[in-house]
Amino acid sequence: MSATVIHPPEEILLGFARALRAAGVPVTADREQTYLRAVATVGIDDQAATYWAGRATLCASPTDLARYDQVYTAWFSGLRSGVKAPRPQPVVLHSDLPASEGEGGAGDEDTEAIRAMASDTEILRNRDIAELSTIERRRLGAMFSTLPAVRPTRRAHRHTPSASGRVDARRTLRAQLRNLGEPARIHWRQRGTRPRRVVLLLDISGSMSSYADALLRLAHHMSRTETPVETFTLGTRVTHITRALAHPDPDRAIIGAGELIPDWSGGTRLADGLRVFLTRWGRRGTARGAVVVIASDGWERGSPADLAEQLRQLRRLAHRVIWMNPHRGRAGYEPIQSGIVAALPHCDEFVAGHSLAAFAAVIRAVNAQIGREEAVRA
Repeated sequence: MSATVIHPPEEILLGFARALRAAGVPVTADREQTYLRAVATVGIDDQAATYWAGRATLCASPTDLARYDQVYTAWFSGLRSGVKAPRPQPVVLHSDLPASEGEGGAGDEDTEAIRAMASDTEILRNRDIAELSTIERRRLGAMFSTLPAVRPTRRAHRHTPSASGRVDARRTLRAQLRNLGEPARIHWRQRGTRPRRVVLLLDISGSMSSYADALLRLAHHMSRTETPVETFTLGTRVTHITRALAHPDPDRAIIGAGELIPDWSGGTRLADGLRVFLTRWGRRGTARGAVVVIASDGWERGSPADLAEQLRQLRRLAHRVIWMNPHRGRAGYEPIQSGIVAALPHCDEFVAGHSLAAFAAVIRAVNAQIGREEAVRA
């Protein structure tokens, strides 16, 4: 007989929250922590209270309630989907934590354990990667799957049928001809959307060595979607590592990328690297209309004026340029490096890139291009 696998309650609850995020509900790390605190308050043995605690803390709008019910049904197998205001049935959670007995019993210790786990995870998400130990880096590497998916889009050339928009004259006329010239229903159309390319330019020089592994893991995570993502490393030369990062296992992908990079932890020549990228890839279509993310601390051995010129040319090709600096998230940081001073006028956003939480903010900035385009068209 096979042994029963016992999962801690906090693992089950966090897994449910991440499944809800994968279903399209915007569950943030703050909402996860609030959810764990709410369940700890009402008691995990009270399944009805646990269900309503999740609805109150994980759902951001009424449109999320239907997805919440479906995911709750699939995860706990205790509800019927599609029923308005369902009543949760008892769900057996395999737990190694003893039930609370009376006041001040073991239940208080269980609550504190759940709170400690949630607090430790949240602290790790916000800590500077350069300050983590080897064990903490391994734990953080397993948390990259919790980052949101990369889904920037652009307007397609073709139109698709829709319930509103512009009148589709051809379909409307055909409908009238089928109706022998009598008035028929008016058909509408609108421009469709397609995935927008994302280009990652990662600085792997000596000054960025503490963040290089995390940046490659971020690139691997961003590549695991239908969005086309092209990844390059910048140092003393430019290396195209997109194919190496296509491996589904992040550790093997990073090893494969490392075998391709000859200038790991070397010098920094951002201007020369951008010039090579624009000449060999950027102007030939890779950077045209793409969201370009540059991950670097801005230390430039060459001329700042040359760097500014290359960024100006890149900005003319790209849809948007985002500069991610790991030092941006540190208290008291000021952009005084010559490379950063030269680059900022040609960047649309200057964001932090020192922690897992900062990486999530970068992905949200990449995905925020739909709203910007709609604002421009309006």
